[in-house]
Amino acid sequence: MLFSFLKYLQPTNYFQLFTTTGKSIFPIAEELPNSLLAQLKIDTKFSSEVAKNYDLSWQAIQNGYVGDVSTYSDFEGVSIKDNYHFIRKYFNQTWVFYVLLLRLFSLKNPFIELSGWYKTRHVNRVLIKGVSIYDDDYRNFKSALITDSPKVSIVIPTLNRYTYLQDVLKDLEQQDYKNFEVIVVDQSDPFNGLFYNDFELDIRLIKQEEKALWLARNTAIRHAKGEIIALSEDDVRIQSNWLSEHLKCLDYFKVQVSAGVFYPEGQQLPKERSFFAVASQFATGNAMFYRSICETVGLFDRQFEKQRMGDGEFGLRLYLADIKSISNPKASCIDVKAGEGGLRDMGSWDAFRPSNFFAPRPIPSVLYFFRRYFGSKASKLALLRMIPLSILPYQFKKNKPMLLLGVLVSVLILPLVIYQVFKSWHLASKKIKLGPLIEQLT
Repeated sequence: MLFSFLKYLQPTNYFQLFTTTGKSIFPIAEELPNSLLAQLKIDTKFSSEVAKNYDLSWQAIQNGYVGDVSTYSDFEGVSIKDNYHFIRKYFNQTWVFYVLLLRLFSLKNPFIELSGWYKTRHVNRVLIKGVSIYDDDYRNFKSALITDSPKVSIVIPTLNRYTYLQDVLKDLEQQDYKNFEVIVVDQSDPFNGLFYNDFELDIRLIKQEEKALWLARNTAIRHAKGEIIALSEDDVRIQSNWLSEHLKCLDYFKVQVSAGVFYPEGQQLPKERSFFAVASQFATGNAMFYRSICETVGLFDRQFEKQRMGDGEFGLRLYLADIKSISNPKASCIDVKAGEGGLRDMGSWDAFRPSNFFAPRPIPSVLYFFRRYFGSKASKLALLRMIPLSILPYQFKKNKPMLLLGVLVSVLILPLVIYQVFKSWHLASKKIKLGPLIEQLT
């Protein structure tokens, strides 16, 4: 990674890894176009030219650069001081102190660590805003792909959510792009086949007895007639240009994957995801890709059935295979967050908050994913960063008195949490021993 301290703060981020061709995602700073460099800021307070260039490369990716200049295939080490400078610049000071403590407890030289931490105390945090690199050109772009009108197969698995599914199917009736089919894999109990007669859509209905999300998506992709797959869910709302904006993104950037953006109902598109960028995550509730990529990387791993992070694992396989995915704010959708049905009926709606006291924390599929791709050391760092936050209920985070109470409760239940983590690690080991359950699309 550009700066080694990122291993503490983003231990399981896609961009920690090199692709199978030995590339990173980070562009060589000296090759960045002048038009982009003019919008970035050279930080002269770094002590080495290497650190200055790495910082520019980081800025470029975080601000949405998607170009094709050469990328770094290895990284030189930079000083401890420059590492502290970097994390102070882009992360909350609480996390900077967290890194310092980890380094000290790891028996790193305390004089060098404290010196680097102290000497960078005046570095101010910089918030990434996005520099709108592509907006004007994209706005005027006329998509030949849309003109060619390829067939799109929209995949929607559903489980006991007819009320919510009705809304998204109504949204699909209003699409300004018309050459598509909708493949619904219905696992509901009771099953209502007559429900689908009310929509003016080309619906291909697959009744699936087994309640299995990743099986449902794999089955739908196998049955798809379209050369392009669009993934959606049964509890989202989409705008009338959802399909056309995904297609336009594929065409404009000449990529194989458009990763749409979610935002919760009642809120707005988050600023940090309001611009085009190389996608650092993949969500199966809002994405479009060429069906042929499944011939390259395979279908979804069924090790994630009834659990979490199957979409994240698929996205990492794309990244490792050098298949670029673009985070696309133009094809955003509203996450309704249905209170019933779906994974909630399977008891695993949250990756890090178990359904009961003696359930594993996190869900074992999370550790299976982390350990398989990033190794045990990075997985332990991820647990150290995420588990303490998962102990506190969501509603405590913005209420200081309740936050303090939550911290005290967390200390009291620490033995239980340790048990939950060990249980998850053990179950993940079984998954790793069994290996991935990834079928190929032929």
